Amino acid sequence: MRKYEIMFIVKSTLEEAAIKKVAKDMKNVIEKAGAKVLDEKDMGQRELAYEINKMKKGYYFLYTIEAKDSKVIDEFNHVANISEDVIRFLITKVED
Repeated sequence: MRKYEIMFIVKSTLEEAAIKKVAKDMKNVIEKAGAKVLDEKDMGQRELAYEINKMKKGYYFLYTIEAKDSKVIDEFNHVANISEDVIRFLITKVED
């Protein structure tokens, strides 16, 4: 099993309920693809290092997951790329 960290930023222009729904939807994508979410952190609203699509702030989320193959990563990549509410994401493999 491989461990990954997935950090993504959600638009700050959304209402709080919508932001939580986006985070829950992204978690569902991970779980439906066959991975296990080991840890999830809502890091809250933060200032972006640079402006993205005319936005200066975003809501940060960090998931630590465990997956048996890269299918989960491919699926998350696909969904995050087409989502209008996720403005950036980063997936890193965690070395044991």
